[in-house]
Order: sequence, then C-alpha cells, then structure tokens
Amino acid sequence: MKTKQFTAIDLDQAAALLRQGALIAFPTETVYGLGANALDEAAVKQVYVVKGRPSDNPLIVHVSDFEMVKQYVTDFPAHTKALVESFWPGPLTLIFEVKPQTFSTTVTGGLKTVAFRMPNNQKTIELIKAAGVPLVGPSANTSGKPSPTTAQHVYHDLHGKIAGILDDGPTQIGVESTVLDLTAKDGIPVILRPGAVTKERLEQVVGQILVDQHLISEKEAPKAPGMKYKHYAPDVPVWIVDGDQETFRKAIESAKSKNQRIGLFADDRVIEIFSDEVEAVFSFGEESVDQATKLLFAGLRNLDEQSIDVIFAQAFPEVDLGIAYMNRLKKAANQKILKIDSIFE
Repeated sequence: MKTKQFTAIDLDQAAALLRQGALIAFPTETVYGLGANALDEAAVKQVYVVKGRPSDNPLIVHVSDFEMVKQYVTDFPAHTKALVESFWPGPLTLIFEVKPQTFSTTVTGGLKTVAFRMPNNQKTIELIKAAGVPLVGPSANTSGKPSPTTAQHVYHDLHGKIAGILDDGPTQIGVESTVLDLTAKDGIPVILRPGAVTKERLEQVVGQILVDQHLISEKEAPKAPGMKYKHYAPDVPVWIVDGDQETFRKAIESAKSKNQRIGLFADDRVIEIFSDEVEAVFSFGEESVDQATKLLFAGLRNLDEQSIDVIFAQAFPEVDLGIAYMNRLKKAANQKILKIDSIFE
C-alpha cells in the first residue's frame, strides 16, 4: 500500500477514502491522530492492527461539532454545556455514556461510555464534515512509542500501512488532550489523563474536579487512552533527571562509568554545559515547560534514532502544564527518576 500525503485541496479525496473504510492520519493541535470511520467496525479493527494496540483500550471519537455528539448521547451531565462552550474546539476530551449499540466494542473497549473530542484544527474539522461521520483518532504511531507531532513522524511509523496522511505541519501543544470523565455517580468530573486543559482551568468553569492517580497495569483495561504505567516510550531506556546541574553531572558520570552512550533531552543551558560529555543532544530551547512539552515526543524520537544506550530527560515541577509533561515523561521512562540521592547510592 502506498501512503499518500494529502493537503487541504485533497480533503474530498481523503474523506471518500474514510467512508470506504481506509485509514487516514489527521493533524490536531495536540498530536497527529490515526483516523477511521468510528461507525465502521472493520475499519476500526484495522486501527488496532496497524498500531499494534491492545483491543481493550478505548478509542477517542473525534467530531466536527457538538451537534454530532448529540446523535450518540441522550443524557448529558450538568457541566457539559459549560465545558463545551469553554474548551471546544480544543484539547479536552469528554467521556459520556452513549446509547446502546451505538458504537462497537472495538471503539468502546467493552465499556458503556465513549470519549469525544472536537479538535482545534480547521483542516481536520473540514475533513470530518466532508466524511460525514465521526472519526476514531488514537495517536498515529506504533502503540507505546512516542506520539507523532509531525506528518513525518507518522510516515516513519506507518508508511505502507495506511492510505494517507493529512499534513498540516507540526502540532502546537505536543501532548495528547486532557481526558475528563463526566460519568461518575456523584457528579464530580474526574481527570483520567492530564493535558493542556489543566485542573485549575477546569475548576474555574465547573467547580470541583478530581484527579485519578491510579496507574493501570498491563493486565487491566483502562477507561481512557494513555493510562498504563509504560507508554510513549522509545526503544532506548529513558531516565528522568530531577534536579540541578549537579544531578545531571552525577547521572552522566554514572552512565559513563558503565560505558553507556548518552543522549540528553534538556534546555539550552544544560545542553551547553554537557554537550561535550555525551553522544547526542536534543534541546527544547529556553527553560520552558511549554517548549519542553511541545517538543517532548519529537525529542525522544530524535534521540531514539541515535547510537546511544540511555536518554536523560529534564524534569519540571508538576504544576499546570508540568503535570501533563511529567505524566508523559514518567510513562516514557517507566517511572524511572534520578535524584541526587539515588545517584550517590
């Protein structure tokens, strides 16, 4: 199969292929998604095959507007209107209970709920409208690997496996959407996956928000994507460096004592100090969690292609967007964190 690169002038062609059951990767403001007609069970099954994704993982359904959601959901929780008006289109996924027999278990993961999102990307909105159907859209990468933030990342992982890629350049945010469960019996929304729409921003709109801290093991079925212990991981082992320059220095010395070739994902300041002592670097620029988040997956992909044995990645405080950044980085590192005390042990 030849994977075609689509542009805005090819939207009708891409939409026709989706209606026929083909897979088309599409851009969003977060990461690139692997699109298939959410109402076509055979097409959705191909998403699992292409990604190598466990079939117990539910899929997020992407819509062009809230009216499309109303076709599949009867009863909306009290906070729905305020959340949609405040954050759609945007990086917020909302979980609702859906009408019986609306979506196949290939979409729901066997649950009675479905996660919906309206992405903030005009080309993808137009693609969904042209297709006339909602699209599942997990990240367009091999399952478990760093999510794609450019069309080139998608092509690297999936060329020859999907019909096409709608290219709209690099994504703006760089990590997947916040997933908010609105189906709790007590009515309090619960964040299942952190993203750019933070707990603080949500609470300004709807009041109390809870955060699910439970990490799903490989044998458990998640209620939302990205909840497992290890996820978003390159082949090269990743360690999080939580500390100052001395922590980086000790981590590098420890790796070099084992004859390990080192890659760094860090800001310009750290790269400038240690670039001569390591084999590969990827800088996200100034010490900014926004830039680190935007370039996290691109950086991990880039370093994974170098001849190295370990990646040391810079930590950020777990506040605001730092919560989403550290959530993805911890899963890429399988929760492995280096602090100055642990390095001296």
